[in-house]
Amino acid sequence: MTRIDAKFAELSAAGKKAFVAYVMAGDPDFDTSLEIVKGLPSAGVDIIELGVPFTDPMADGPTIQLAGQRALDGGMTLQKTLDLATEFRKTDNTTPIVMMGYYNPIYSRGVDKFLVDAKAAGVDGLIIVDLPPEEDAELCIPAQQAGLNFIRLATPTTDDARLPRVLQNTSGFVYYVSITGITGAAEAEAGDVGPEVARIKAATDLPVIVGFGINTPERAQTIASISDGAVVGSAIVSQIGAGKPVAEVLAFVKTLSDGAHRA
Repeated sequence: MTRIDAKFAELSAAGKKAFVAYVMAGDPDFDTSLEIVKGLPSAGVDIIELGVPFTDPMADGPTIQLAGQRALDGGMTLQKTLDLATEFRKTDNTTPIVMMGYYNPIYSRGVDKFLVDAKAAGVDGLIIVDLPPEEDAELCIPAQQAGLNFIRLATPTTDDARLPRVLQNTSGFVYYVSITGITGAAEAEAGDVGPEVARIKAATDLPVIVGFGINTPERAQTIASISDGAVVGSAIVSQIGAGKPVAEVLAFVKTLSDGAHRA
């Protein structure tokens, strides 16, 4: 059982929904980023999504693209992202960490080396947005064999014919992208999301977490109420991008987590 599996078992036993927070590793710099990540569990975050900065993101809107650019300008790398996870694990051995990003940096490092290093750093799962199920042999299956969850994205365009293939080797949870488009582009609507979550849950026993388009405590509560939890990324990253002090960023995160946990 991974930390992700254990967290969902704990939440289920408590009758609670999950709150997942995304931050870009190294934004605005390594030390500030680490301070924010260390503070997320106390702000009510159940699972941390740690973005890996990449020069050519495809799924990310302007807010997260800029965060990645700030991180890269500050010298952030895949190795330093792993270093950040390692530092976090020195004081927290229970909160799951999911690394979210693109395949190129992992491919460049070498899959086998990356998986050994990610496991050693205390990473629990991967979301690699540009590796479809047809490429499972590249990373998904080796990752699962190494004890890491491989979390797949399902979207409004994932029809009934495609869904079984998407779910085939997914573990940990299913990440449902609530909108068509990039992060931060629109708001998630419960009327659209609810039937899709129900459709996915009919096809898998995995928790279904909804992300993209969730930017307020009220929306986090609404979306968590019709799923197993909510992910917030751009709204948090925009606070960091605005130069807010760490305490203010974490206070904002707490309002979002409180919303999701009220569901």
